[in-house]
Amino acid sequence: MLEKTFYKTFLSRSFNIPVKVTYWDGKTETYGDGDPEVHITLNEPIPINDIRKNASIALGEGYMDKKIEIDGSIEKLITAAYETADSFFHNSKFIHFLPKQKHDEKESKQDIQSHYDLGNDFYKLWLDKTLTYSCAYFEHPDDDLETAQINKVHHIINKLNPQPGKTLLDIGCGWGTLMLTAAKEYHLKVTGVTLSQEQYDLVQQRITDEHLEDVAEVLLVDYRELGDRQWDYVTSVGMFEHVGEENLGEYFKDVAKYLRPNGVALIHGITRQGKGANNGWLNKWIFPGGYVPGLTENMQHILDAGLQLDDLETLRRHYQKTTEIWDKNFKTHESEITKMMDERFTRMWDLYLQACAASFASGNIDVMQFLVSKGPSSKELPMTRGYMNK
Repeated sequence: MLEKTFYKTFLSRSFNIPVKVTYWDGKTETYGDGDPEVHITLNEPIPINDIRKNASIALGEGYMDKKIEIDGSIEKLITAAYETADSFFHNSKFIHFLPKQKHDEKESKQDIQSHYDLGNDFYKLWLDKTLTYSCAYFEHPDDDLETAQINKVHHIINKLNPQPGKTLLDIGCGWGTLMLTAAKEYHLKVTGVTLSQEQYDLVQQRITDEHLEDVAEVLLVDYRELGDRQWDYVTSVGMFEHVGEENLGEYFKDVAKYLRPNGVALIHGITRQGKGANNGWLNKWIFPGGYVPGLTENMQHILDAGLQLDDLETLRRHYQKTTEIWDKNFKTHESEITKMMDERFTRMWDLYLQACAASFASGNIDVMQFLVSKGPSSKELPMTRGYMNK
């Protein structure tokens, strides 16, 4: 009886949309006014102490293990929880434990490989042909995902105002689309850095297949281990949210170190307009060691590194749309992914993708592009923003 009372109170305060809940004893209740928009079925109770320890982990694992079923949009349900002030996402009573976040270089490699080395065949099923695993840029409402990802690459490189023959370092180069586009279309000499063996192998093969050996290289190395080399431009996409809170200052100082005088960098990543934060379930199952920094936190690190902010752009709605398309693609190949991995993994990744979309939709997190330069004012950048759209 106490368990049921706890759940009724807990769930009735967690969402700003009407939700129907069917409990393990077969009884159903509706919380909120109007017709239910989502139906939650609790096949068995999750221990109250687990929820109090960390509700995000307990409920996420409950869904992975089919203790919880959701009929309706998971994205809508999680968005409703983020938009409710007293939900388990915001109430400190339900965030007593967070998984390990700090990591050294060895642990960084392990953390990155645990996510990005799931296999290129896996990512090829639901990413676009460019294998770009970061926020796309939808210049037009009807842009498909591949077009939007190519838009994003050009949007980033154009912001640098790159000059042919100069050099570019891409920290966290992924599967190489940005760095190789910079080499082929902007005539830059490029270096890509990754800790993922799968990504390294594919980029190296692309360099060979496209005969780019004279202008492109990829390194399987921690970005902190590049010595005294310097480049004219630095890009880093979807990277700083992986380095950990304790390493953020060092990350931006390394960006500055690798830039030549008056060099320009475009740093693109997930951040928050409020304070930095993390999510227990995502840290445990998706991104070990991950941390989403706050806007002012990043800005302080940028200034402390001796860098100058030249432009700042938020792309939150673009990432919401990107993750929604990813999840749609993921569901199209659900049976293949289940055979490749297993059902628990498939449920986990579907939850992850929809939870990300919800977090962007609610404004809980954002994605921003920081255009910075090394020096009091970069001589490489025009005075107005028009050049970015060339």
